Amino acid sequence: MIIVLKPRSTHEDLTRVEQMIKRRGLDTHIVEGSGMTIIGCIGDTSQIDSKLFEVDQAVEKVMHVQEPYKLANRAFHPEDSVIDISGVKVGDGHLAMIAGPCSVESFEQVLDIARAVKASGANLLRGGAFKPRTSPYSFQGLGLEGLEILCSVKKETGLPIVTELMSPDHLDIFNEKVDLIQIGARNMQNFDLLKQLGQLNRPILLKRGLNATYEEWIMSAEYIMASGNENVILCERGVRTFETYTRNTLDLQSIPVIRKLTHLPIIVDPSHAGGKWWLAEPMAKASIAAGADGLMIEVHNNPECALCDGAQSLKPEKYNTLITEIKEIAKVIGKNI
Repeated sequence: MIIVLKPRSTHEDLTRVEQMIKRRGLDTHIVEGSGMTIIGCIGDTSQIDSKLFEVDQAVEKVMHVQEPYKLANRAFHPEDSVIDISGVKVGDGHLAMIAGPCSVESFEQVLDIARAVKASGANLLRGGAFKPRTSPYSFQGLGLEGLEILCSVKKETGLPIVTELMSPDHLDIFNEKVDLIQIGARNMQNFDLLKQLGQLNRPILLKRGLNATYEEWIMSAEYIMASGNENVILCERGVRTFETYTRNTLDLQSIPVIRKLTHLPIIVDPSHAGGKWWLAEPMAKASIAAGADGLMIEVHNNPECALCDGAQSLKPEKYNTLITEIKEIAKVIGKNI
């Protein structure tokens, strides 16, 4: 249930209505936009008669929200959320350009790539320190050593870092050192981990699960938000279908759907979606044209020898060309890198 207050309602009006809600055992979420104040009612509202609130002189209207997610719901927060990642804004026209290698291999490798993508226009550096792999025999990443390399490269370049958290054992160190904590597709419904992420003060990048519906994906974001951390960015990375030619099938429809259903920013990872470097370029352009709030693209200076996912990585010169073209698309739809 959401309660919309009349224009020019006072702080006393807001307090009075909020107290009425809380007396009925509900929590509140206040959104004060331009010319409109919305009170979101959090809890079981099925037995609450909306007429109890409609009689108040400050109440414009009361609406029931059918979807199970509340804090992430566009109805609770009509304006786009803008997430600040160590000074880089994402959402409401601000694009996140995340680039870097699939996995951290060495300081020199990451530094070389970071300098190249920053010169092209990237504003966030990605790199896998811990790598979730289908096979236990595949390269699993450098772990905490890889994280320290990312931190060192951040000092050299100034690029905030994005890397994946796999275990709650590393929550504290990630909260201290990582600018945007990525939760991978395999952990999208690790609800205990999501609850713990809600206790952190770092933004969270939540990837869509391989078989997740839109509602399941948003509900996972709701777990984080309901636990106290509302700085969530969603990431479409392709879903599993009957097609085997590509790694996954990129769901471009998810972009306008998510923007309709929720106020959270949505970015796209075309690298993991297709699994082929030549697919990343057209899918990246299509994603921005469809309204995405950013891209996460794998870039490697020597993909032929990459320890992980070299086939889907762009070389720095290819990335530079792509970003030049992306900037033109962004201009047309009124977004900025």
